[in-house]
Amino acid sequence: MTNERTLLVATDGQAVMRSHDDGKSWYRINTGQDLEFDDRVRCLLIDPADPRAIFAGAERGLFRSADSGSRWDRVDCALNDYAVWKLVASESDPKVIYAGTGSPTRSILFRSRDGGASWERTPLEMPERCAGVSRPRMLAIAIDPDDANDVMVGVEEGGYFRSRDGGDSWKRLDIEWEQHPGNSDVHDIVIMPGDPKVILVLTVVSLFRSTDDGNSWTYMNARDTWGLRYSRKLERKHGSNRKLLLGIGDGTPGTKAAVFASDDAGESWTRMEMDTPANSCLWAFGSNAANPDFLLAGTKFGNLYRSEDGGDHWTKEWREFNEITDLVWVDAVPQDMELPHVTG
Repeated sequence: MTNERTLLVATDGQAVMRSHDDGKSWYRINTGQDLEFDDRVRCLLIDPADPRAIFAGAERGLFRSADSGSRWDRVDCALNDYAVWKLVASESDPKVIYAGTGSPTRSILFRSRDGGASWERTPLEMPERCAGVSRPRMLAIAIDPDDANDVMVGVEEGGYFRSRDGGDSWKRLDIEWEQHPGNSDVHDIVIMPGDPKVILVLTVVSLFRSTDDGNSWTYMNARDTWGLRYSRKLERKHGSNRKLLLGIGDGTPGTKAAVFASDDAGESWTRMEMDTPANSCLWAFGSNAANPDFLLAGTKFGNLYRSEDGGDHWTKEWREFNEITDLVWVDAVPQDMELPHVTG
């Protein structure tokens, strides 16, 4: 039911904002928790073992809420001293979760094989500095839906890598795209299940698409394909082998954004309707398998949108935030909401 849904907005500076009444009221997390109420939170992940629980990757480590975002506890592990930028769980083996770190700390891929309780460092590690963003960060992780050991990672700025043995060894693949600019600045990766599987690698200015397990690629230039130059996010619709969304803007932070949808696994695209123009680049999507048609989208400068029809139409929410870094929603509300930090 709608009134049992919690919306969660990860931000750069206000930790995780939450609404337990479908967006009518918004709250900061309470003080006195392991996660600071004004922390920088970079990513969110619904715990595969508990649909009411959420992991949060923050500036210094990994945190978990067991009650739909009300209280947050540190996961005391190898990620404690790292800024966690991306968390992804395997569909075929939910106990396998990968975490990508980055600026201002070293960019490294970590792996958990026990559902996020403990973590180990993999050999995939970036130099301390790079061109473009000074310190690289792992923004993109994708796992083959049928094989938890087949994992792909994209780094801003650092390239596109693939491991077929669960992260023990790696091969860099974007060097095959040297004729195209911006190929090392990877923002997102999606693997569409089906026959054939489709791999989509989104860079800052382009989309690479493969239907033969990465042996060959088609190339789409962002400006030519979508009319905007700064491509940022991909989102596969839950339960679909064909439909996905793309978020893009005119730069970072930019002054405008758009959402495009594909019904053929990224081969062609249609621009979706947004009732209010966005104020900056589209920065995040949020979804849940409990209702694949209910989606959230957020911009770098804090505009929040919702879609009730699988991404065809988007309506701007009344509440605006500081930088939105990630979004999720869970099909539950906490018993004890701890709501002293009301914001409206």
